Amino acid sequence: MSDLAALYEYESGLHRQGIALVCGVDEAGRGPLAGPVCAAAVILPEGCDLPGLDDSKKLTEKKREALFPLIRERAVCYGIAFASVEEIERINILSAALLAMNRAIEQLSPAPELALIDGNTTRDIAVPARSVVGGDGKCACIAAASVLAKVTRDRLMLDLARQYPQYGFEKHKGYGTKEHYAALEKYGPCPAHRPSFLRKFYAKR
Repeated sequence: MSDLAALYEYESGLHRQGIALVCGVDEAGRGPLAGPVCAAAVILPEGCDLPGLDDSKKLTEKKREALFPLIRERAVCYGIAFASVEEIERINILSAALLAMNRAIEQLSPAPELALIDGNTTRDIAVPARSVVGGDGKCACIAAASVLAKVTRDRLMLDLARQYPQYGFEKHKGYGTKEHYAALEKYGPCPAHRPSFLRKFYAKR
């Protein structure tokens, strides 16, 4: 079985059980020091042709950008949503990621019969859901969602880089790189930063 065929096997098994509308859900941006968290939900038609589809983390930026319009064009439906820095601070990053997932799922029409959630929790998901650890490398619909979420968030971080050019968001997308920490030392945080994610940094100082 090819890697691409294997990626569709999970959904194919659900389709054989009579579950036609299966959506994959994934997020991007749980770990960074800055920027919102983004989630996407995608329902793919059976046999959807998306050459090179894989977990977004395994793909180059060029390949993700090439897949982004194909996924949107060929999906039955998709949704993309954010949870803000303010929401991350108020309810914590996991709850904010799940909030963004629900917002993405709410955009789907038709509504899914089952949501496959990348990770190990389906807490608070508003539709019938199943968690799949490592799902972005096991399920085509989750892999597609991972690409939509990653590309969308990366593009937003480019916008933030134009607003706050001193931090290098266009390079590290808000993650805690050596360059990013050096910029924080020099300039302090901006409104795009997550204060709770900077506590250890400031404690060390």
